[in-house]
Amino acid sequence: MMKVLVLGGTGVISRSVVEQALAQGHEVTVFNRGSKNHLFANDVRVLIGDKSNREQFREQMKDQEFDAVIDMISFDAADAECTLEAFKGRAGQFIVCSSTAAYKRPFRTIPTVEDAEELFDDPAFPYAFHKAEMERYLRKVIERGEAAVTMIRPSLTYGIGCANLGVLRQNVNIVHRIRAGKPLVMFGDGTVPWSFSFAPDVAKAFVGAVGNKQMIGQTYHATSEEVHIWQDLYLEMGKLLGIEPHIVHLSSDLLVEANPSLFSHLYYEKSYSGLFDNSKLKRDLPGFRAEISLSAGLSMLLDWYEREGHQADQEKDLLEDRLAGAHADFCKQLKDMKL
Repeated sequence: MMKVLVLGGTGVISRSVVEQALAQGHEVTVFNRGSKNHLFANDVRVLIGDKSNREQFREQMKDQEFDAVIDMISFDAADAECTLEAFKGRAGQFIVCSSTAAYKRPFRTIPTVEDAEELFDDPAFPYAFHKAEMERYLRKVIERGEAAVTMIRPSLTYGIGCANLGVLRQNVNIVHRIRAGKPLVMFGDGTVPWSFSFAPDVAKAFVGAVGNKQMIGQTYHATSEEVHIWQDLYLEMGKLLGIEPHIVHLSSDLLVEANPSLFSHLYYEKSYSGLFDNSKLKRDLPGFRAEISLSAGLSMLLDWYEREGHQADQEKDLLEDRLAGAHADFCKQLKDMKL
């Protein structure tokens, strides 16, 4: 048994991390803002605070000691530095959540291999840029021997509590629109290769890194290796509902022009292959295997939507109607041109 602190603990992946760490007999503490701590069993120790208030966080943690700190909420170099400084000399190991978004596109290798790629360097996509900057900082820490750090790079990950399902991140709207016969917008022609990952599989890498000396100083993918194309996300949901979805296609560059904040992840990240090689993780964490298929994972989400009575997001629904309408108008204009 090891003393493990999870910074976060209520997010999609980190919730599974907590559950699996408990199942393996670790003594688990979580640190978060306290808004969702009803999710935890009584045997989870809870510390409430706001890590963005870095001075307060350091003060709150000054007497805390852990065998491993799993940081699920650092998004840039300053966040990661704060974590390492807060536990300097009082944590045996740091396991930090990065992202495959931190890679520079296009890839040199497909499936992508960790050590063959460069990190993202374009501030136009802030999430990827800041994750890459965080990795650059942590790599220097590792090279200087200042801390025992492991970085885990999940890809797009779904699970109970997720709010990122679909091209518009429209979540349960996908179900409502398929049932209503309304079109779903897909970027490009929907054929970008992708492996859709689910939180219980990804969490295995974080928990497996605890106390694993082979993984210290290393960076790993933790993704599904089931190969799909993006359009399969909607087709598989349609199969579960017994209804063939109506899919329309718009280019990612047009979508990002229409709404950069909503669609930049498509243009900069998801327009490129999302297939990642987990060989390095399997080498150092024998037995790692992503077992949840796209169909099984979507079935899990569908059950969750229906069990909790999720309602459609009307704003997203209207946006998707407008995008589908623009697609129909454009197709009509092309036909009228009689090229």
